[in-house]
Amino acid sequence: MAGLTRRNLLAGCALSALYGIARPGYGDTAGSLPWRNWSGGIVANPKGRVAPASEAELMEFLASTTGPVRPVGSGHSFTPLVPTDGHLIVIDRLAGLQNHDPGALTATFGAGTRLGDMGPALANVGQGMLNLPDIDRQTLAGATATATHGTGIGFTCLSGFVTSLRLITPNGEAIDVSAEKNPDLFNAARVSLGALGVVTSMTVQNRNNYRLKAKSWAQPIEEVLESFDEQAAKHRHFEMFPLTHSDYALTLAIDETDEEINNPPPSEEEAAAFDLAMKGWALVAPRFRKPLVNGLAKMIGPTEAVDESYKILSNIRNNRFNEMEYSVPLENGAKCLREVLRTITEKEIDVVFPLEYRYVSRDDTWLSMSAGEEDHAAISIHRTSEEDYRPYFDLIEPIFWKYGGRPHWGKVHSLGAKELTRLYPHFKDFQELRRRLDPANRMLNEHLRKLFIA
Repeated sequence: MAGLTRRNLLAGCALSALYGIARPGYGDTAGSLPWRNWSGGIVANPKGRVAPASEAELMEFLASTTGPVRPVGSGHSFTPLVPTDGHLIVIDRLAGLQNHDPGALTATFGAGTRLGDMGPALANVGQGMLNLPDIDRQTLAGATATATHGTGIGFTCLSGFVTSLRLITPNGEAIDVSAEKNPDLFNAARVSLGALGVVTSMTVQNRNNYRLKAKSWAQPIEEVLESFDEQAAKHRHFEMFPLTHSDYALTLAIDETDEEINNPPPSEEEAAAFDLAMKGWALVAPRFRKPLVNGLAKMIGPTEAVDESYKILSNIRNNRFNEMEYSVPLENGAKCLREVLRTITEKEIDVVFPLEYRYVSRDDTWLSMSAGEEDHAAISIHRTSEEDYRPYFDLIEPIFWKYGGRPHWGKVHSLGAKELTRLYPHFKDFQELRRRLDPANRMLNEHLRKLFIA
């Protein structure tokens, strides 16, 4: 089974879910304008869609109408942030590089720009994003509204790179938002869940264009945890993907390089070997799986890849899934991860999708997972989109709470306003600002009412 690599293992984990249970969708599927999120588990039937070609069109629509509205980007959230019985505001046409400052190394993009389109556009003007998440299909507005982040103790979530933005309030008023003009609104609007209005453009801090070298290998989980702080400080990016029912993790370190680009796609032989291994893995009961998974991990050879930064930081994920992610204070990260893995083993949870464990730097937004005075460890669990994630996620979520976890806004969680107020020092400030900007609650749906009101 030679030729197995970390890339093949992560890219194809969904193939091993041979006996999935479809999850019911969110909302009624009847109606003429159905909307469905990326993973397919959340369905809505809005009254209509509005896709403004300009900011002026959006302002006119909001100023001349009443009733609920929700902005929508790529639909990559696993929580019901989008569903509404009012109008969806599709921001796809508010996209593209609008201008850039070569001296300050900043660039302004339409808020509907996909993250995957920003890398090439910035490279053309000599810039590169400071960091990117693992998947780049999200819009800039959607990724920042949910505090989406990448990996690295030296990097905040993407919202921390925003230097200014343009916000259209629910009544159609345009506000230029920055730390200098309106600091409270700036710290709220960068991570807003689309609850304050519709963001139409954002200016982000970048750097000179650069290349990265990624190295990956398999290593025992406890060995990785013992040196994780040291490795996270040593490398620009460092993370691991613990394999369930196993002693091993897939480990990834990424650093800057001047080496020539060398990032070939996996061969058909590699893919076939991986597919065979995964199918065999899934057919074995969880209680008997450890020797098989450990053996498979030992056969995964180290890999290296060099490419433009945006091609190394993000990956293509064709196999769809649902995800829960919580961040816990850095000091609690290893303890929390160990308990999650131990619970999966002891409860014999039939899951083969690896976890993800990484560090994220603190920031000064009001509602990001790492807002405040502490750096955080982010821990993710996954289920393929064909499987019912609820039994698994319901079992693991209380472990995150035990260690002071905060939920990723775009990923499955069950918390409401009461719990969230205790987790975020500025949560009540956000609630009050939201009430001032949207007294009629136009931007709220059932899910957001639970978060900010009930």
